[in-house]
Amino acid sequence: MNQFKDKQILITGGNSGMGLASAKAFIAQGAHVLITGKNADNLKKAAAEINSPNLKTILSDTSDIKSIEALAATVAQTGKKLDVLFLNAGIGRFGSIEQTSVEDFDIQFNTNVRGLYFTLQKLIPHLKDGASVILNSSVVSTAALANMSAYSATKAAVSSIGRIAATELAAKNIRVNILSPGPIETPIMGKSGLPAEAVSNFKAGLVSGVPLGRIGQAHEIADTVLFLASDASSFITGVELQVDGGVGLKR
Repeated sequence: MNQFKDKQILITGGNSGMGLASAKAFIAQGAHVLITGKNADNLKKAAAEINSPNLKTILSDTSDIKSIEALAATVAQTGKKLDVLFLNAGIGRFGSIEQTSVEDFDIQFNTNVRGLYFTLQKLIPHLKDGASVILNSSVVSTAALANMSAYSATKAAVSSIGRIAATELAAKNIRVNILSPGPIETPIMGKSGLPAEAVSNFKAGLVSGVPLGRIGQAHEIADTVLFLASDASSFITGVELQVDGGVGLKR
C-alpha cells in the first residue's frame, strides 16, 4: 500500500529539476500533486511528461506577493488541506561580489528568501495536523565558494527560517525540515548567467570536490523528499539533511 495515496502535496517550482523529480515520485505513490511555476510553457511540458490526472499545475511566481496570495486561495479552493509542502522554488545568479548587480542580488533574495518566507506564511493555515514541510536549501549555505556570495546568503537564510519554523509549528504537530543538496544535475546550472564553457568548468570543479566522485541526480533528491515527508521520519523536525555525496565532510 502506497503511503502517499490520495495525500495532497504542493511543490513550488515543480516544473523542472528537483521539484519535477519529486512530483513524479509522489505521483508514483498515488498522491495528488500540485506544482507551481512561473512559465506556462514549462508547466505544460511538465504536465505532459508526468501525464497523470493526479497532477495539477498552477501558474505562480514565488517572487510576487499577490501571486503567493492567489496560490493560497487556489489551495483553499481544492477543499483539501496539504499533507506535504515542498518549498523548492529558487534561482541562482552566480558571480563575484565585485560583479554582482543589484538586480541579480534582489531577484535571488525576492525568490529564494522573501518568496519562500511568505509562501510558508500564507500556506500555514492550509496545512493538515501532522503535515510535513520541507525547505530546499543548499550545502553552500555554510560553504565559502567563490562567485556564489548572494546565492549562498539566500540559502543560509532559508536554513535559518526552516529551523525557526520547526520550533514555531511543532505546537501544531507540523514538522519542518531542511533539505541541503550538494551539486545536483538540474536546469539551474544553465540559467546561472555564466557562459557555457564556464558552466562546464564549474561542473568539473564541483565533481572534484565530491568524495563520491560525481554530481547527484534529481531523483536522489526526490527520494530524500519522500523520506522527510513520510512516517519514517515522524520524529524528525528542524533537521538540515545534507544530500551532497560527502561534500560536507571536507569543511
